[in-house]
Amino acid sequence: MTMDPLVLMTDVEESTEALLREADGWDDGVIAAPSALPGWTAGHVLTHLARNADALTNLLVWARTGVETPAYASAEARDRDIEAGCRRPLAEQLTDLRAAHERFADAAAAMPAAAWIFPLPGIGQSAAWVPWARLREVEVHRVDLGRDYTPLEWSDAFALRLLRELVASPPRDTPAMVLRPLGLEHALTIGDGSGPVVGGPTKSLAAWLTGRGDGADLTVSPDGELPQPARWK
Repeated sequence: MTMDPLVLMTDVEESTEALLREADGWDDGVIAAPSALPGWTAGHVLTHLARNADALTNLLVWARTGVETPAYASAEARDRDIEAGCRRPLAEQLTDLRAAHERFADAAAAMPAAAWIFPLPGIGQSAAWVPWARLREVEVHRVDLGRDYTPLEWSDAFALRLLRELVASPPRDTPAMVLRPLGLEHALTIGDGSGPVVGGPTKSLAAWLTGRGDGADLTVSPDGELPQPARWK
């Protein structure tokens, strides 16, 4: 998958529009339905997606202007905003999500070329990472909504980049292992590589490592149970 932030913004646009089209056909009762995230309803997930767009907009504004604009005022403020908005009617949530996405897209369009290399303090990445972060949020949380979207709908490029990111920065307490994605020449190593070798389709590996798949079509060598990866949130 390209690292070009403007190309990634096209992917963000397509993914967001697909989610909004799909959600437009849901009934209002979906808001209170459990999501795949423990303790969160679908309303929590939709509200989180809207507020995450605003958070990432803040980072782009910071990169463009140089004025410190943290993603969230605090972790507590982030949680309060999600809880405050999660019970709103579906139509209101979708209007909010679309508006938040448009603010994010406008912020990306306003970025001069030099601003994309601005290092974001505390993130360890330049601003060029932000469109990927948004695409990742939308694609993974579309799965969490528990409707008809599954990791099998992820593009091969998205799944591979997500998998490489998980290997480079695995969630805390992820056990050591070696991954062998089908069709990829080189193995990917988590930790010191002392654990088992887990193989299978890239999408299945990425889904399993993020806690969005059960790994039923994966192989493990030596024979035994699959390791239990820490869930990506």
